[in-house]
Amino acid sequence: MAGTRSSKQTVRNMLQSLAVIGIAAAVIYVFIPHDDSGVPVKTVDYKVELTTVRRAAPYPVAAPVGLPDQDKWRATSVSYDGGKDNAWHLGFLDPQNQYVAIEQSTAPVEKFVAEVSRDAAKTEKSQRIAGATWTYWDGPKYDALVRQDKGSTTVVTGTAPYAQLVAMAGALESKKTLPTG
Repeated sequence: MAGTRSSKQTVRNMLQSLAVIGIAAAVIYVFIPHDDSGVPVKTVDYKVELTTVRRAAPYPVAAPVGLPDQDKWRATSVSYDGGKDNAWHLGFLDPQNQYVAIEQSTAPVEKFVAEVSRDAAKTEKSQRIAGATWTYWDGPKYDALVRQDKGSTTVVTGTAPYAQLVAMAGALESKKTLPTG
């Protein structure tokens, strides 16, 4: 039977074609330059949210004032969830493009810190920063500085080295604005 193909040859030919395409794709990926850092980081203006949250939250809300190299810190995310333990979040990229976040909540301390620091563990080390005592927490992804206040917990966490976390903690100003009306 000349001119007929068996199903084994068809499957074999298809697999050979897929292998050639896979090798070509791998070569292109390895040898053609690609830059993942070309995606610009979206910055946010958090002033309106901060003013609103300082009226709504049951605790003094923290935000940085007077960071060293302030113009090089970029705010990248902001949120407040009054239904989820009054959780305040303000995220930044530091001058070296490392992540630093301010997290506050009325949630239980251990649960809250583990959640926002991605499972950091409390250490015995603490430090006075701008008149407050902060405890160091070491984590596999994020490290953290934790300050317990009456009725809330403040966490400065992220991928940045402790020196940057300390700089952020030292620049925090906590305020509570009374609702008008």
